[in-house]
Amino acid sequence: MFSTALLLLLAATPSGTETLRASLQERIAQVKGASVAVAFQHLGDSKDSLFLEADRSFHAASTMKVPVMIELFRQADSGKLSLDQPVTLANQFASIVDGSPYSLEAKDDEDAALYERLGKPVPVRELVKRMITRSSNLATNTVIALVDPKRVTKTLRSLGARQMAVLRGVEDGKAYEKGLNNTTTARDLATVMAAIERGQAASPASTKAMRSILLAQELNQEIPAGLPAGTPVAHKTGQISGVLHDAAIVYPSGRSPYVLVVLTSGIPDEKVARALIVELSRRVYAHVTR
Repeated sequence: MFSTALLLLLAATPSGTETLRASLQERIAQVKGASVAVAFQHLGDSKDSLFLEADRSFHAASTMKVPVMIELFRQADSGKLSLDQPVTLANQFASIVDGSPYSLEAKDDEDAALYERLGKPVPVRELVKRMITRSSNLATNTVIALVDPKRVTKTLRSLGARQMAVLRGVEDGKAYEKGLNNTTTARDLATVMAAIERGQAASPASTKAMRSILLAQELNQEIPAGLPAGTPVAHKTGQISGVLHDAAIVYPSGRSPYVLVVLTSGIPDEKVARALIVELSRRVYAHVTR
């Protein structure tokens, strides 16, 4: 009789994950008109995961630079290219619409300093690091020209990311006007980040190198800002007008890592979007370390 009553009580008590779900939904609801997707996976506990609107498609913004990095390292693994090979830096790229040339503006790039080296050789290894840690658009378009976006998307499918697609480089205005954009879902980004952490995205040496690059991220105002100071976070942000994302592998002290992806759109004030991501990160960390 007692055991039956206990089982009924346990069945009526929300699980930790359901409590987290309610908490995140409550915070998201405070931002009217926002589209928000969350994917959380505790890599040390396969049952501890949570997905909110995780299959909704968003403009990928700079989060697409993560699969570009993966493809670059995979091609290095196969011998197709070398991370140490130099590439002469040029600020001219071809639109995927009609092949017409376009260029980038240093003032719109997080890594304006790289434009001072136009016409000079820069090692691929440095370009991929700048692409992630400083979100350099110039480095990104240079790397994409090397690896081919179609191959990036093919690699995404091989890793289990079913919807995320990389069509082009950054700031291709003609493609943007036609709706030809790089897209992602929270679930797919979580799949990609988990593949890096588990050593499945490329060779062991390459996945270790990718984690190191992601850990050196210099733009840390979203997911890391919701964590205790000093918590290691391997992550990549993404931002365009009305869109703010972060995709992370978080390493809590003394515990297994977890993946957290938060995608937002429809929030005109980036401070509001940022505060939302920070608070969602804080609540997920509290759940994991409870």
